[in-house]
Amino acid sequence: MAGGITCGSLLQKLQLVWDEVGESDEDRDKVLYQLDQECLDVYKRKVDQATNSRDLLIQALDDSKIELARLLSALGEKAIARTPEKTSGTIKQQLAAIAPTLEQLNKKKNERVREFVSVQSQIDQICGEIAGTTEVGEQVATPRVNEDDLTLERLEDFRSQLQELEKEKSNRLEKVLEYVSMVHDLCTVLGMDFLSTVTEVHSSLDDSIADNCKSISDDTLSKLDQTVATLHEDKKLRLSKLQELAGQLYDLWDLMDAPMQERSMFDHVTCNRSASVDEVTAPGALALDLIEQTQTEVQRLDELKYSKMKEIAFKKQTELEDIYAGAHTVIDTAAAHLKLLSLIEAGNIEPTELIADMEGQITKAKEEALSRKDILDKVEKWMSACEEESWLEDYNRDDNRYNSSRGAHLNLKRAEKARILVSKIPALVETLVAKTRAWEESRGLSFMYDGVPLLAMLDEYVMLREEREEDKKRMKEQKRYVEQKLSTDHEGPFGSRVSPNRPATAKKLPGPKANGTSINGTPPSRRLSINGRSGGKDSKRDSLRATPASPGNGATAAKEDTTSSHISGADLAPNTP
Repeated sequence: MAGGITCGSLLQKLQLVWDEVGESDEDRDKVLYQLDQECLDVYKRKVDQATNSRDLLIQALDDSKIELARLLSALGEKAIARTPEKTSGTIKQQLAAIAPTLEQLNKKKNERVREFVSVQSQIDQICGEIAGTTEVGEQVATPRVNEDDLTLERLEDFRSQLQELEKEKSNRLEKVLEYVSMVHDLCTVLGMDFLSTVTEVHSSLDDSIADNCKSISDDTLSKLDQTVATLHEDKKLRLSKLQELAGQLYDLWDLMDAPMQERSMFDHVTCNRSASVDEVTAPGALALDLIEQTQTEVQRLDELKYSKMKEIAFKKQTELEDIYAGAHTVIDTAAAHLKLLSLIEAGNIEPTELIADMEGQITKAKEEALSRKDILDKVEKWMSACEEESWLEDYNRDDNRYNSSRGAHLNLKRAEKARILVSKIPALVETLVAKTRAWEESRGLSFMYDGVPLLAMLDEYVMLREEREEDKKRMKEQKRYVEQKLSTDHEGPFGSRVSPNRPATAKKLPGPKANGTSINGTPPSRRLSINGRSGGKDSKRDSLRATPASPGNGATAAKEDTTSSHISGADLAPNTP
């Protein structure tokens, strides 16, 4: 008791007071009874309070044990490893023993909940971005976490889900950026505004916005795919249109023989004439204004074409005549010119149809010339050989050919080569005859050379060559006769000496005179000319005409007239193949 005061000392003091007062025993007993009752009530209250306190502690202990079990279950911890070792003793001791574990588990639970919230928030964020319900960077509501299941296994499941979603987001972002790049390239080629085109799909696709903030929703990807498909189709259509215009430009340029300076102004158009869709990447290569500019140029040239049609047509006619001349085919150029002029002035045929028809004739003439090329090449070799044969004849008749004059050794070498070449003439003629006959049989036509049948020329050459050989034999026999006569009679009738090197009856083979006619009075055939045109090999043909056994001397030249009624293949076709 405080200050040494106890219940006994106070009771004694009360007895002294009563003695002084003179309280009766009955009153004293009543007071003492009252005191006992009051003390009993106090004790009773204290016991009740202690009991209540004990019950609360027991409840707290039970709650702690339940909470411990719940936390262990939620966190997936092993009970044996986490339950306090002290399970006996006073209630407070048990509470004191379990409190640190509860505190630790609660702290771990709070950390685990934060991890779940973080992972689930990111999952919700990405799912919202994919679905298009959440904008990139927009904060999502805090997700509700199931605190009864905070195990690491469940957290790992969420993390795996988040990892898959992040991978899908990365793939989607890569695809979006790829689409954006394709849109940029297509807009650049088509000359379109990239910014307005791409922001029509989604505002976040602007270049000024960071890549990780761009929309990756299904709707955005679908719109981007449609945009790329639309732009690609536009590119395909524009390229097709531009290539068609480029082809028309080329046709018109070729038609009017446009200078390279004029053509170079549209190099940026014609460079894509044969390009595929993927090969066209230059900025503005398929812009609408470029296509319109090209269309305008095509229209201008098309209008100009009519004013230059006469010049173009006669240029094509000249090209056709050159092809026939090179192939040694005779055509009626005067009639063709008149017919062509009448068609142009009458205006009854479209210029494009006229030029197309003449192009067809030129193609046909080239094919015909190509089929004759092999034979014509051998004809040229034959003519060259005949020219050398003519020179060799003159050389052999020269009595001074072995003199040591200037250039004699060169002539000697040429004579050796000429003899070799002349020896090959029979085989060459035989080959020419075979090839010519094969050509004629395959086409059912005669092979004409400058209006004369080639086989007739070859037959005439063979005949003249045989006559020449016979003349040579007669000259040799006459020479042998003279030599035999000289061996018996050295003097002539008048005492003059006869030279054994100059037979009196030597015959000179026919050859052209200075005025162009042969010695037998027959004018030289025009079979080796090109219908009034002369080429670089005219000298060979002239020399060939001078050869005693040259092809065509003495033969009758056949020339057919050409008639035409329309500017078609019959108008400019050769009179004979």
